[in-house]
Amino acid sequence: MPLTIRAAALNDVPAIRAIEQRAPSASHWTADQYNKLIASGIVLVAEQAKILCGFITAQEVAGEWEIENVVVAPESLRQGIATNLIGEVIRRAHAVSASVIRLEVRESNLAARSLYEKLNFQQKGTRPAYYRNPEEPAILYAMQL
Repeated sequence: MPLTIRAAALNDVPAIRAIEQRAPSASHWTADQYNKLIASGIVLVAEQAKILCGFITAQEVAGEWEIENVVVAPESLRQGIATNLIGEVIRRAHAVSASVIRLEVRESNLAARSLYEKLNFQQKGTRPAYYRNPEEPAILYAMQL
């Protein structure tokens, strides 16, 4: 089934939040926070058969991009959706001559860390006790463009 990646619209927020709530490692934001990010940042959604199955959020400041959230619906995991979402962010960052894309990830999220490394993100450091529930360090990654 073909995958479509597009910019999120305000009417996607309920589906975005529904996916996010089923992903324990995702950042959990309010509808208002997503609405603001759609208006001022980068929010892309992935759809299969017109059903939202994943999303990615990012911010751009002074030519540097930060991926803030990559979430795929549990039933859609291991189908290349996160790879496609991140790839689209990389493509868009290249298109505007961004200098770097940064992100942080829970130390225990080995699947995400493996994906980022496969996509050529380099580990740049850690932030001790960055995450809560449970408390654990963040691993910092960056991709120079």
